[in-house]
Amino acid sequence: MDAQTSDAVIPAGNTGASGRLYIVSAPSGAGKTSLVKALVATHSDIALSVSYTTRPMRAGEREGSDYHFVDLPSFEAMVENAAFLEHARVFDHRYGTAKEWVASRLIRGTDVILEIDWQGAHQVRAARSDCTGIFILPPSCEVLEERLHGRGGDREEVIRRRMRDAVAEISHYAEYDYLIVNDEFDRALADLEVILRADRLTLGRQRLALAPLLQDLIR
Repeated sequence: MDAQTSDAVIPAGNTGASGRLYIVSAPSGAGKTSLVKALVATHSDIALSVSYTTRPMRAGEREGSDYHFVDLPSFEAMVENAAFLEHARVFDHRYGTAKEWVASRLIRGTDVILEIDWQGAHQVRAARSDCTGIFILPPSCEVLEERLHGRGGDREEVIRRRMRDAVAEISHYAEYDYLIVNDEFDRALADLEVILRADRLTLGRQRLALAPLLQDLIR
């Protein structure tokens, strides 16, 4: 299966039903961003929330596509105005998810993915019960370190810190509903799609989506 075109078909968003909120977390270097972007690129009824951050823009990144880049005073003003569904400090920078943007997509019936760390996930679960947590694991510590070195641009001390923080991040895996090992990209992407497909077929969502059919069948 090609990474950009999946054979798996995820049913379209449910008419008349609210969208589902998905939290995807992983240690830095596990590949969650690549997996989520590949999924969203092939499914127009799944939206990826673009986080606000105080960190500098990196080469190749685009405002509004990768992140909303803001200064610290602007970020803190949003915190004061309760504009974030969640926010956290990661690697000395601040990150946050816009509450209103997420709510507006869910009301339309669009499924929303939040690519956030365990701190943000904890806040989201406290605020909303209607979310599904997915944790992406690397196949080994050695592979994770290789991926971090392969990115380029990070100093050795930064990579060592990311490896230490990866242990802390992974220790929260049991707080999630699903675990995916990103060893082979295509397989991990297929696993991610299976989770979303199965979640859309649950009784709670299908009862609303299939209301006219059910009424006709049992009248």
